[in-house]
Parts: sequence; C-alpha cells; structure tokens
Amino acid sequence: MSRIAPLDPPYAPDIQQQFDRIMRGAPPLVLFRVMAGQPRAWEKFRGGSLLDRGPLSLREREIVIDRTTARNGCEYEWGVHVAAFAEAAHLTDEQVRATVLGDADAACWSAAEQALIAAVDALHQRATLSDAEFKGLSAHYDDAKILEIIMLCGFYRTVSYLANTLALPLEKTAARFPN
Repeated sequence: MSRIAPLDPPYAPDIQQQFDRIMRGAPPLVLFRVMAGQPRAWEKFRGGSLLDRGPLSLREREIVIDRTTARNGCEYEWGVHVAAFAEAAHLTDEQVRATVLGDADAACWSAAEQALIAAVDALHQRATLSDAEFKGLSAHYDDAKILEIIMLCGFYRTVSYLANTLALPLEKTAARFPN
C-alpha cells in the first residue's frame, strides 16, 4: 500500500474529468490518485505540461522516459510506460530490456538513439552534459527536442522520486524489470 493513501472513487467531477483526459477512459493510476488527493501537488504535477507528446516522437519520448525511470530504479513508472507505449513506440523486446540493462552504445539502437540514451545517462549521473555529449545530441536533435529531453529527464526523475518514496504498489497491468 502506498505511504500516502490514494483517492478512492467516486472522484469529484473535476478530478474525474482530469483522470479521463489523462487516462483516456482507463482507470487512473495509483500515482495519479495519490497526487490528486493533494490539490496543490496535483496542480503542480499537471502544470509541468509534460504529460503531452511535445516535439519528440513517441519512440524518442518513451526511450527517454524508460531510460530515466530505469536509471532511477523506478519499476513502477517504467512498467507503466513499457506496458502502455512500448509496442506503439516500436520498441523491440531487446530494446525494452536495454533501457534497464544495456549500455548507451548497445547495437540495438540507432546512432541518434545512442546519443539520446547517452544524454539521459549523463543527466542522471551528473545533472549536465559535457560539450561532447551536447554536440552528439545536437547532431540528431534540434533545440526544441533537446530542451524537451532535458525537461523529460527532470520530470521523470521527480516521478521516480514520488513512486519510489511513496512505495507505490506496482500496477497489475504494468511490465516488470527484466533480470
């Protein structure tokens, strides 16, 4: 059970509408139910405006999210994203596994994806990119995408803090970390 109790249905009409918009009719995640129980935290969480697609492709976005949450040991969020988006993002089983266990230069990734994963790893380890890492990322991504990558890493690091610290139970339909 979560360290902070999630909301239970029925939800207030405005919260239900927000859940419906985010979840597209599926039941809300435990994370969302916990956050929505604290109006200020919920507003800040949604105010990050990173729950939309933004300038990255679905595949690029999911690689960033999966790698960030894996690096933060957040099986909860990693599993939610893999279950919901890996197929639509055309991530192979090998690539999904590599988001947790592989190196940035694994052969299953394109050169652009290797630069993307190297950037995620650097941001996780040092909270910055070296000139060489930034140049490598810039060779494949424009400024709007680079800013989105940085913001996604920070947002999903925060999500990882929340899910891990709140000891959220894994969603029943979520994937599990590979061994």
